[in-house]
Amino acid sequence: MKPMFLRLALAFAASLAMLAGANAEPAKMPALSIKTLDGGTFDLAAERGKWVIVNFWATWCSPCIKEMPDISKFVASRSDVAAIGLAFGGEEIGDVKSFLDKHPVKYPIANVPLESAPKDFGAPKGLPTTFLIAPDGSLAKKFTGPITAGELEKAIAAASSKKT
Repeated sequence: MKPMFLRLALAFAASLAMLAGANAEPAKMPALSIKTLDGGTFDLAAERGKWVIVNFWATWCSPCIKEMPDISKFVASRSDVAAIGLAFGGEEIGDVKSFLDKHPVKYPIANVPLESAPKDFGAPKGLPTTFLIAPDGSLAKKFTGPITAGELEKAIAAASSKKT
């Protein structure tokens, strides 16, 4: 019973955080520098020249879990794409690491407390939420809900055609 209560409490807390940031729109040129679970730092500015996937997810989110392997394969298959996973939901770092032991990905993960959503992205209105950042650092597309490698490919193609 305790795990179900914890999930309900986390879902409620996530809902409150989402409401608090409901009017927040992501910045046109978002900044993000965050400590990753492996002890490194992910800095969005250091990834200029690449497409960057910024993916908000949670261990209790079934659509998030379903999309993670697809995002991981997509990132691994392209040298011009990087990603950062933001575990958003107030979970303990140890729980997130245990989850990742069972669901490994090929990109860094950071744990983001509900009250500390990155300023330039705001709190997501639902999970998963993914932002595609263009090589020049601008926001190319925002996705709410699960995504696939095919959708990412189409978004990159569409954004690339607008820039040329």
